[in-house]
Amino acid sequence: MAERENSKELISVLWSGADILRSKMDANEYKDYLLGIVFYKYLSDSFLIKVYDLLYDEKPETLKIALDAYRDALKDESAEELKNEIKSICHYVIEPELTYTSFAEAARNNSFNREQLQKAFNNIEQSDPLFADLFTDIDLYSNRLGTGDQKQSDTVASLLKEIDKADLLNTDADILGNAYEYLIGQFASETGKKAGEFYTPQAVSKILTRIAISGQESKKGLSVYDPCMGSGSLLLNAKKYALEPNYIKYYGQELMTSTYNLARMNMFLHGVAPENQKLRNGDTLDSDWPTEEETDFNMVLMNPPYSAKWSAATGFLQDERFSDYGVLAPKSKADYAFLLHGLYHLKNNGTMAIVLPHGVLFRGAAEGKIREKLLRSGNIYAVIGLPANLFYNTSIPTCIVVLKKHRDGRDILFIDASKKFEKGKKQNAMTDEHIDAIVNLYHNRETVDKESYLASFEDIEKNDFNLNIPRYVDNFEKEEEIDLKELLQEMKKTDDELEKVQKEVVSCLKDLTSLDQDIMSSIKSLIGMIEG
Repeated sequence: MAERENSKELISVLWSGADILRSKMDANEYKDYLLGIVFYKYLSDSFLIKVYDLLYDEKPETLKIALDAYRDALKDESAEELKNEIKSICHYVIEPELTYTSFAEAARNNSFNREQLQKAFNNIEQSDPLFADLFTDIDLYSNRLGTGDQKQSDTVASLLKEIDKADLLNTDADILGNAYEYLIGQFASETGKKAGEFYTPQAVSKILTRIAISGQESKKGLSVYDPCMGSGSLLLNAKKYALEPNYIKYYGQELMTSTYNLARMNMFLHGVAPENQKLRNGDTLDSDWPTEEETDFNMVLMNPPYSAKWSAATGFLQDERFSDYGVLAPKSKADYAFLLHGLYHLKNNGTMAIVLPHGVLFRGAAEGKIREKLLRSGNIYAVIGLPANLFYNTSIPTCIVVLKKHRDGRDILFIDASKKFEKGKKQNAMTDEHIDAIVNLYHNRETVDKESYLASFEDIEKNDFNLNIPRYVDNFEKEEEIDLKELLQEMKKTDDELEKVQKEVVSCLKDLTSLDQDIMSSIKSLIGMIEG
């Protein structure tokens, strides 16, 4: 309970930081300032806590005490040794005057200098390739912060003071990580369509992760890959369901640089060790990655951009990811290119779960050929139809396709979860009960009336390899038959009641008198209309 309270308190402090910027710019821009400055506070606070621990082998009571101890230690002749030791642990070193604690104090004393904060960002970025260009999206000199130097500095100072209320000293990584996730989700809600670039709703993430991790929960050194990782939320879900979460290795690629930076921050804020995260800023389809070290993974999770355009250049027919299929996904719809990329990087005994628009289940031409080859090879294991309007960037219904590399049998489980949702103002939402119901249907792998159907390969073949869910799961609810006799009796009763009310109205009208002839004429006309 205390953990939940801490989390709520932290979220409320961080969200009030957003209020400072909300009137100045839209959420897609202010998320970079807020999340970046929260991340710098995390780096700075973690650094001071670690320094104090190295000096005194305990946790400091306050960050101010830790900062004073750090200043004193730097006067000692073993200062360089301390700096080297802390650098080997944290991968960066922050000078006392560049700590967040110093900046917040300066902001409270009206002596904050944003050049110093810029210097602090630059120092972190240059300290290790892990942090290269991490704060690029935070423009401390932007006119959006206000007009003129003073107003811009004041805005940044206000933000620093507000975020300083967040007590990271007594907050564990999961609470901080979850608060960060919550903020990302809130920004997704505010930014609407642009959110598709960086966020998969938590309910969908949970279903994908629980399905892909199934049977692999206790694997030490579990590897997870998301080639369209956005802010990394989908990858990080694996931590929640793995029995050895500290050993998970995360691999992710993201095209948008600002979103890639968000994912890197997200990893650190969830306490993921640098050696366990391999993230890359690049185009997943244009050039394959990873191509050395580990190239196939226990879990592949994907929520790629739907029906995106890609080059589909003929050279890709020689690319190992696509060469087995003889055709390429069409230029105007890269859905199967993403799917095949993910499948190529899946281990033989792993599981892949990908969210795509329903068109991949039934469209013909090149997509039909790819789908048939996947079905003949037994790669498609399950198809789950999700409710419409779950995502921030599209209202279309989507489906989850579950794939395996090698398995016995070619049967496919179809699940129709299109009605498992709660209606919301902007988006529909799925509760934990809905998620549990879907995952249970997936595990039971049997036909349940109006919910799921276990189709044999022969069933699929008879349907010309069309996987449209309504062909297999009939969720039509038959309407109750109408009792005509009862209906007629109801209608007669209503007519009788109407007639009775009309008579009462006419009786009242006839009792009305007036010296004005026009009014009397109107009353007579009204009586005539009612009496028919």
